[in-house]
Amino acid sequence: MQKRQVLSILLLVGAGMFVGGCVVAAVGAGAAGTVAFIKGDLEAAEAKKLDVVYDATLKALEELELPVSQKSKDKMSALIVAHDARSKKIKIKLHATTEETTKISIRVGWFGSESKSRMIYEEIQKNLQ
Repeated sequence: MQKRQVLSILLLVGAGMFVGGCVVAAVGAGAAGTVAFIKGDLEAAEAKKLDVVYDATLKALEELELPVSQKSKDKMSALIVAHDARSKKIKIKLHATTEETTKISIRVGWFGSESKSRMIYEEIQKNLQ
């Protein structure tokens, strides 16, 4: 019986190592679906066109006094890069999943910051209303 328990524990620990690479923490609910913090990125979906989300994102960064250093956009995606007062890079990727839905991905710094990413996302949402 002890061998069976030891084997079970080893299997659970081994499984934990494989699952440990995928860190997911739900942080709220967006208008079009779930918002999640995954491997350093806050990811969300908004039931708005890419152009609308892009404009709301630029306005949010301006309101948060986060200067934009790079921006590019086409009909399917957009990339906005800004920096905070401590020179941490803020990378926001937008992707049109349909004509009326846009996926948002926000990463603050090298490893990501859930609290700062959430603050930026909440400001984007305010500008979408």
